[in-house]
Amino acid sequence: MAKRKNTLTRWIEDMVDDTKDFVDDILDRSKDLESNVKDAVTDVVDDDESVHSSSSAQMTSFQAALADLTAKVNQLASASAASSKA
Repeated sequence: MAKRKNTLTRWIEDMVDDTKDFVDDILDRSKDLESNVKDAVTDVVDDDESVHSSSSAQMTSFQAALADLTAKVNQLASASAASSKA
């Protein structure tokens, strides 16, 4: 294996090549990041649209359950008040 001469020109050439590789890697990663962020935002927006349609049905269900529980609590409170008076 021949020994490579380390001259100033070779050192500059190595630095330029390494810098070029570094910049290429950064650009590739930034493109990947941009694509991933775009996909994530699209997924979140799509999820929000589907959540709104099903959330109104869930809200109606929760309101009905809350009304039922409120009626039961009021019934128990009146029964408790009636028993304490007797």
